[in-house]
Amino acid sequence: MYALPYMRCIGESWPMTKERAYFEAMALRELGRLNPEHVPEVYHFDQTMSLIGMRYLEPPHIIVRKGLIAGIEYPLLAEHMSEFMARTLYFTSLLYRSTTEHKRAVAEFCGNVELCRLTEQVVFSDPYKVSRYNHWTSPYLDRDAEALREDNVLKLEVAELKSKFCERAQALLHGDLHTSSIMVTQESTQVLDPEFAFYGPMGFDIGAFLGNLILAFFAQNGHAD
Repeated sequence: MYALPYMRCIGESWPMTKERAYFEAMALRELGRLNPEHVPEVYHFDQTMSLIGMRYLEPPHIIVRKGLIAGIEYPLLAEHMSEFMARTLYFTSLLYRSTTEHKRAVAEFCGNVELCRLTEQVVFSDPYKVSRYNHWTSPYLDRDAEALREDNVLKLEVAELKSKFCERAQALLHGDLHTSSIMVTQESTQVLDPEFAFYGPMGFDIGAFLGNLILAFFAQNGHAD
């Protein structure tokens, strides 16, 4: 796996630091140590080349988002992801570690500032104002988008959440735990792409994953059509 110097889904107009591969490799190793059943093994990391060699997830593994869109049920997904998040959030927090161990671990991920800044922008800032990368189903959701931009009470609540995101180094987070960061079969669940990893509030990963499941649920009728 090679880290491109820009955001893959947008292109070269949105540059990204190649140093993120270093944090991704570190996170994969730590997450894999805690969850060997649910994180692909890293075989090699070349920091100069921003290259990660890791276990190939053979078919029938697919991105869980694609499976959910197709209406496939995964009976072990909830159990596996609950176990993954519980083990990760507990064993990388002060609930388990000493303060010295925790501070040392936090310091290792403090350099991932560019991707944390990106999350601050796309999760806690851009959706609530006019931004070039915002998009929605127009004109059907125009009023809803405008309502978000004009809701000052909501923006105050989001500002408080952003403050927690920036200030609370509770546990190691995947940082981008949506349904395209997970590959599945009926028996296997594998968590990928932790390039946004950092130490933050436990609720962020939990909320991101559950929010994606909720979106998939409400979009199901549209996909069925």
